[in-house]
Amino acid sequence: MPQLSQFMAALIASGTILTIVLATDLGRRRITTMRMARSIIAVAVVIAIFVHSFPTTGDNDLSLQLVGIGIGVICGLIAGALLPAYRDAASGALYTIGGIGYAVVWIILSSGRIIFVYGAEHWFPMGLIKFSIEYGITGQDTYSNAFIFMALAMVLTRTAVLLAKMRKLRAQEAGSGQLPQQAPDSQQAPVGQQTADSRQTADGQQAADKASAEA
Repeated sequence: MPQLSQFMAALIASGTILTIVLATDLGRRRITTMRMARSIIAVAVVIAIFVHSFPTTGDNDLSLQLVGIGIGVICGLIAGALLPAYRDAASGALYTIGGIGYAVVWIILSSGRIIFVYGAEHWFPMGLIKFSIEYGITGQDTYSNAFIFMALAMVLTRTAVLLAKMRKLRAQEAGSGQLPQQAPDSQQAPVGQQTADSRQTADGQQAADKASAEA
């Protein structure tokens, strides 16, 4: 197996996730459970295919993989912020609009992985090996996992942001659909009291009319 071929595996995995996410989110898209699950399923399949181990023996194996997750969370928050959601006035369905900014975040992250893969194979292979030895990184699987976990964290974070936006829009809809509140009981006379007051008013008016007629 060629040296650093695991990097190419990470590249393929990242490209697959990028394609699915952009195909799902770019433009005006309705928010559905299947839409959000599609990206998560894609990442799960990628992990099952390309993640063969979880290195922890090196001094910084775990740290590097956690850094990948942290970068993915940050990028997922940025991507989610660039994916505005709204409710369609006619149908009441929830939609998002994925524009250029949203696509750029995903493309930059994927391009960075491509550049790293190419550099690891052509520009600085010995330098990367030396770096790994000095900092206690055991090998290719650690870097590959860091890339894949980064993509997973980004997809999950973006999905969490979408769920939060859905709940907010539904809460706003529920709030706007509430019936107006009635006046406090202290400001409203009981029905029986209102009827008695009306009768007293009518009797008083009849007595006044009778007195005027006799005069």
